[in-house]
Amino acid sequence: MLTTKVKDLKFPDLPYSFDALEPYIDAQTMELHYTKHHRGYYDKFLAAAKGTEYADMEFGQLLKQISKAPAGIRNNGGGFLNHDLFWKVMTNNGGGEPDGEIGKAIKSAFGSYDQFKEKFSDAAATRFGSGWAWLIKDGSGNLKITSTANQDSPLMDVAEHHGTPILALDVWEHAYYLKYQNKRPDYISAWFNVINWDEVNKNYKNG
Repeated sequence: MLTTKVKDLKFPDLPYSFDALEPYIDAQTMELHYTKHHRGYYDKFLAAAKGTEYADMEFGQLLKQISKAPAGIRNNGGGFLNHDLFWKVMTNNGGGEPDGEIGKAIKSAFGSYDQFKEKFSDAAATRFGSGWAWLIKDGSGNLKITSTANQDSPLMDVAEHHGTPILALDVWEHAYYLKYQNKRPDYISAWFNVINWDEVNKNYKNG
Protein backbone atom coordinates (compact mmCIF):
# COMPACT_ATOMS: atom_id res chain seq x y z
CA MET A 1 0.00 0.00 0.00
CA LEU A 2 2.75 2.50 0.90
CA THR A 3 4.31 2.30 -2.56
CA THR A 4 0.96 2.79 -4.34
CA LYS A 5 0.05 6.21 -5.69
CA VAL A 6 -2.73 7.83 -3.67
CA LYS A 7 -5.07 7.97 -6.67
CA ASP A 8 -4.65 4.20 -7.22
CA LEU A 9 -5.38 3.07 -3.65
CA LYS A 10 -8.14 0.46 -3.35
CA PHE A 11 -10.55 -0.06 -0.48
CA PRO A 12 -9.59 -3.39 1.15
CA ASP A 13 -11.93 -6.26 1.90
CA LEU A 14 -12.58 -7.08 5.54
CA PRO A 15 -10.66 -10.34 6.19
CA TYR A 16 -13.55 -11.96 8.09
CA SER A 17 -17.30 -11.68 8.63
CA PHE A 18 -18.81 -8.93 10.76
CA ASP A 19 -19.64 -11.37 13.56
CA ALA A 20 -16.28 -13.19 13.50
CA LEU A 21 -14.90 -11.43 16.58
CA GLU A 22 -17.95 -11.99 18.80
CA PRO A 23 -18.33 -11.78 21.75
CA TYR A 24 -15.37 -9.44 22.14
CA ILE A 25 -16.31 -7.08 19.30
CA ASP A 26 -19.97 -7.17 18.32
CA ALA A 27 -21.19 -7.58 14.75
CA GLN A 28 -23.12 -4.31 14.65
CA THR A 29 -20.08 -2.31 15.67
CA MET A 30 -17.90 -4.13 13.14
CA GLU A 31 -20.34 -3.48 10.30
CA LEU A 32 -20.73 0.21 11.10
CA HIS A 33 -17.02 0.64 11.75
CA TYR A 34 -15.97 -0.94 8.46
CA THR A 35 -18.74 0.16 6.08
CA LYS A 36 -19.31 3.67 7.42
CA HIS A 37 -16.22 4.91 9.24
CA HIS A 38 -13.40 3.17 7.34
CA ARG A 39 -15.15 3.57 3.99
CA GLY A 40 -15.87 7.19 4.81
CA TYR A 41 -12.21 7.92 5.48
CA TYR A 42 -11.21 6.29 2.20
CA ASP A 43 -13.78 8.15 0.11
CA LYS A 44 -13.04 11.52 1.69
CA PHE A 45 -9.28 10.99 1.41
CA LEU A 46 -9.40 10.30 -2.32
CA ALA A 47 -11.83 13.17 -2.86
CA ALA A 48 -9.55 15.57 -0.97
CA ALA A 49 -6.49 14.45 -2.94
CA LYS A 50 -8.15 14.45 -6.36
CA GLY A 51 -6.72 17.04 -8.71
CA THR A 52 -3.87 17.94 -6.33
CA GLU A 53 -0.17 17.11 -6.26
CA TYR A 54 -0.91 14.55 -3.53
CA ALA A 55 -2.90 12.29 -5.87
CA ASP A 56 0.25 11.32 -7.79
CA MET A 57 2.40 10.76 -4.70
CA GLU A 58 3.17 7.35 -3.31
CA PHE A 59 1.17 6.98 -0.13
CA GLY A 60 4.27 6.40 1.98
CA GLN A 61 5.93 9.56 0.66
CA LEU A 62 2.83 11.58 1.48
CA LEU A 63 2.87 10.30 5.06
CA LYS A 64 6.46 11.48 5.48
CA GLN A 65 5.38 15.05 4.67
CA ILE A 66 1.78 14.99 5.88
CA SER A 67 2.39 18.12 7.97
CA LYS A 68 2.35 20.10 4.72
CA ALA A 69 -0.98 18.65 3.58
CA PRO A 70 -4.48 20.00 4.31
CA ALA A 71 -6.30 18.64 7.36
CA GLY A 72 -8.73 16.68 5.17
CA ILE A 73 -5.88 14.69 3.65
CA ARG A 74 -4.08 14.15 6.96
CA ASN A 75 -7.15 13.07 8.92
CA ASN A 76 -8.84 10.93 6.27
CA GLY A 77 -5.62 9.46 4.91
CA GLY A 78 -4.68 8.44 8.44
CA GLY A 79 -8.11 6.97 9.06
CA PHE A 80 -7.87 4.88 5.90
CA LEU A 81 -4.34 3.70 6.71
CA ASN A 82 -4.85 2.91 10.38
CA HIS A 83 -8.00 0.87 9.93
CA ASP A 84 -6.39 -1.25 7.23
CA LEU A 85 -3.82 -2.43 9.80
CA PHE A 86 -6.39 -2.69 12.60
CA TRP A 87 -8.54 -5.26 10.78
CA LYS A 88 -5.52 -7.37 9.86
CA VAL A 89 -4.12 -7.67 13.38
CA MET A 90 -7.35 -9.25 14.66
CA THR A 91 -8.73 -12.76 14.12
CA ASN A 92 -11.41 -15.02 15.56
CA ASN A 93 -8.84 -17.55 16.83
CA GLY A 94 -6.38 -15.07 18.26
CA GLY A 95 -5.28 -13.94 21.67
CA GLY A 96 -3.04 -15.66 24.13
CA GLU A 97 0.66 -15.12 24.65
CA PRO A 98 2.65 -14.71 21.40
CA ASP A 99 5.46 -17.01 20.41
CA GLY A 100 7.95 -16.86 17.56
CA GLU A 101 10.16 -13.84 16.92
CA ILE A 102 7.57 -11.35 18.16
CA GLY A 103 7.15 -13.25 21.42
CA LYS A 104 10.91 -13.14 22.06
CA ALA A 105 11.10 -9.47 21.07
CA ILE A 106 8.26 -8.50 23.43
CA LYS A 107 9.89 -10.29 26.36
CA SER A 108 13.22 -8.66 25.54
CA ALA A 109 11.74 -5.17 25.27
CA PHE A 110 9.24 -5.24 28.13
CA GLY A 111 10.38 -8.03 30.46
CA SER A 112 7.35 -10.28 29.97
CA TYR A 113 4.12 -10.52 28.03
CA ASP A 114 2.16 -9.45 31.11
CA GLN A 115 4.27 -6.31 31.44
CA PHE A 116 3.77 -5.56 27.75
CA LYS A 117 0.04 -6.05 28.15
CA GLU A 118 -0.06 -3.70 31.12
CA LYS A 119 1.92 -0.97 29.35
CA PHE A 120 -0.03 -1.27 26.11
CA SER A 121 -3.35 -1.19 27.98
CA ASP A 122 -2.23 1.91 29.83
CA ALA A 123 -1.27 3.68 26.59
CA ALA A 124 -4.68 2.88 25.13
CA ALA A 125 -6.64 3.82 28.26
CA THR A 126 -4.85 7.11 28.90
CA ARG A 127 -4.97 8.43 25.32
CA PHE A 128 -7.14 11.49 25.90
CA GLY A 129 -10.09 11.75 23.55
CA SER A 130 -9.93 9.89 20.26
CA GLY A 131 -6.84 8.12 18.98
CA TRP A 132 -4.80 4.94 18.71
CA ALA A 133 -2.39 2.83 20.74
CA TRP A 134 0.53 1.28 18.89
CA LEU A 135 3.31 -1.24 19.11
CA ILE A 136 5.98 -0.02 16.72
CA LYS A 137 9.38 -1.11 15.51
CA ASP A 138 11.65 1.91 15.41
CA GLY A 139 14.54 2.67 13.09
CA SER A 140 16.95 0.78 15.33
CA GLY A 141 14.76 -2.33 15.32
CA ASN A 142 13.52 -1.81 18.88
CA LEU A 143 9.93 -2.28 20.00
CA LYS A 144 8.14 0.68 21.56
CA ILE A 145 4.62 1.36 22.78
CA THR A 146 3.16 4.71 21.84
CA SER A 147 -0.12 6.42 21.07
CA THR A 148 -1.36 9.09 18.68
CA ALA A 149 -4.28 11.46 18.66
CA ASN A 150 -7.15 11.33 16.19
CA GLN A 151 -6.05 9.47 13.01
CA ASP A 152 -2.33 10.20 13.15
CA SER A 153 0.11 7.35 12.57
CA PRO A 154 3.71 6.66 13.65
CA LEU A 155 4.50 6.70 9.91
CA MET A 156 3.63 10.41 9.73
CA ASP A 157 6.16 13.18 10.19
CA VAL A 158 3.87 14.73 12.82
CA ALA A 159 4.14 11.74 15.18
CA GLU A 160 6.02 12.11 18.45
CA HIS A 161 7.52 8.63 18.04
CA HIS A 162 8.28 7.30 14.57
CA GLY A 163 8.43 3.69 13.46
CA THR A 164 6.70 0.89 11.62
CA PRO A 165 3.34 0.04 13.21
CA ILE A 166 3.06 -3.69 13.85
CA LEU A 167 0.04 -3.69 16.19
CA ALA A 168 -2.73 -1.11 16.48
CA LEU A 169 -5.74 -0.55 18.71
CA ASP A 170 -8.47 1.94 17.77
CA VAL A 171 -9.70 3.77 20.88
CA TRP A 172 -12.14 6.09 19.16
CA GLU A 173 -15.56 5.70 20.79
CA HIS A 174 -17.05 4.45 17.52
CA ALA A 175 -14.85 1.34 17.91
CA TYR A 176 -16.51 0.19 21.12
CA TYR A 177 -19.39 2.37 22.33
CA LEU A 178 -22.33 0.18 21.26
CA LYS A 179 -21.10 -2.73 23.38
CA TYR A 180 -18.94 -1.16 26.07
CA GLN A 181 -20.42 2.36 26.32
CA ASN A 182 -17.89 4.54 28.18
CA LYS A 183 -15.96 1.56 29.59
CA ARG A 184 -12.87 1.82 27.42
CA PRO A 185 -10.75 -0.37 29.76
CA ASP A 186 -13.25 -3.24 29.33
CA TYR A 187 -12.96 -2.95 25.54
CA ILE A 188 -9.17 -2.91 25.75
CA SER A 189 -9.13 -6.01 27.95
CA ALA A 190 -11.48 -7.88 25.60
CA TRP A 191 -9.47 -6.91 22.53
CA PHE A 192 -6.45 -8.90 23.72
CA ASN A 193 -8.51 -12.04 23.00
CA VAL A 194 -8.62 -11.35 19.26
CA ILE A 195 -5.05 -10.24 18.50
CA ASN A 196 -3.70 -12.00 15.42
CA TRP A 197 -0.17 -12.71 16.60
CA ASP A 198 0.75 -14.45 13.34
CA GLU A 199 0.07 -11.19 11.51
CA VAL A 200 1.90 -9.15 14.13
CA ASN A 201 4.88 -11.49 13.84
CA LYS A 202 4.84 -11.00 10.07
CA ASN A 203 4.72 -7.22 10.53
CA TYR A 204 7.64 -7.41 12.93
CA LYS A 205 9.80 -9.43 10.57
CA ASN A 206 8.96 -7.21 7.59
CA GLY A 207 9.20 -3.91 9.46
